Amino acid sequence: MRDWLLACGIKTVAMESTGNYWIAPYQILEDAGIEVFLVNARHVKAVPGKKTDVCDAQWLQHLHAAGLLNKSFRPSKEIVPLRYLMRHRGQLVEAAAQSIQHMQKVLTEMNIKLHHVFSDLDGVSAMRIIKAILGGQRDANQLWQLRDGRCKATREKFSAAIQGDWRDEYLFVLGQSVERWHETRRHLAACDEQIAQLTARVQGVTNEAVPKATGKRGGKNDFAFSIRDEAWRFYGVDLEAIDGVGTGTLAALMSELGTGEQILRNFRSGAAFASWLGLCPNNKITGGKIIQAKTRKVANKVATALRMAAFGLGHSKSELGHYVRRMKGRLGKAEGITAGAHKLARIIYAMIQTRTPYSEPTACRSGPQATRRRLKNLQAAAAKLGFQLIPNQQLA
Repeated sequence: MRDWLLACGIKTVAMESTGNYWIAPYQILEDAGIEVFLVNARHVKAVPGKKTDVCDAQWLQHLHAAGLLNKSFRPSKEIVPLRYLMRHRGQLVEAAAQSIQHMQKVLTEMNIKLHHVFSDLDGVSAMRIIKAILGGQRDANQLWQLRDGRCKATREKFSAAIQGDWRDEYLFVLGQSVERWHETRRHLAACDEQIAQLTARVQGVTNEAVPKATGKRGGKNDFAFSIRDEAWRFYGVDLEAIDGVGTGTLAALMSELGTGEQILRNFRSGAAFASWLGLCPNNKITGGKIIQAKTRKVANKVATALRMAAFGLGHSKSELGHYVRRMKGRLGKAEGITAGAHKLARIIYAMIQTRTPYSEPTACRSGPQATRRRLKNLQAAAAKLGFQLIPNQQLA
């Protein structure tokens, strides 16, 4: 197909995304220098006449020749391998979590309640005790000595939690779960090394020194290298300074969208960026009346990461935390989290566009419409209580 298209002098082609079958021809044509328009099938599904593969292809060619097809977003060639490995890493993290859950299930069936003593089964203390149990140790006093000194559980609670049913079938399955967990962690470390190499090859927008860290705590599934340093090189601003944004959000931005220049080249404004993420209302208007204002259903990993960041702001004392709680109170929990994710997306785009550090007063500044609405609510509340608001001339 590639050779035939090149022989015909074809410069651009259009194709629909069908599962993962489109990836191989897309990459082959892209490497040959042919511009490929990856089309959303939902936009061209209304094909007149009998629907067949031949008719679909002819209709796509006709629309593409008339310039009526929009190209779907796809990262640059240097970002695609990074995105592929980052998604694979997410699957490894899920597999490790499943192994931990299976370990806890087996321990519960053995009547061992280690999860009542230790917060994490994959922590240092719990893993030492599990390995000792698999090695044949049954004495509670000997197992108690293996804990970390920072463990706050009492000896009596530990002794009660370790009274197990030591059946061979349980020990066999527990051993396999532990081996699978260690194997997944080794694969995860190897994947981190490969991701670090691919990330270093990407040309960033700045080589300036990274500002001082914000002091946010990392998680046990963090990368083996500094995502914050690479994000600074990608975007030229410290996006981690935004409350709620952590390494997971930065990793999603870097692997799914690329550098700051690539984001600005593909999305003309913050509104277009939020629309592509599916974080803004998809208003359906008829006769000047909005009949539906729900967001579009999109499967977007960046939008998911931003929603997780907004969910984490639920207990934050920052202005963004107050904003998310206010939106959840007005719109509902799910809609409020989406509004918070939309706010984060607009802030991130503005910081990348202007290359200015994060400022909470600027990011959470109310617009004229919000100020008028707040004043109207205050006047209504004061009137209901029998008071009247008087403007302060000095502040005015």
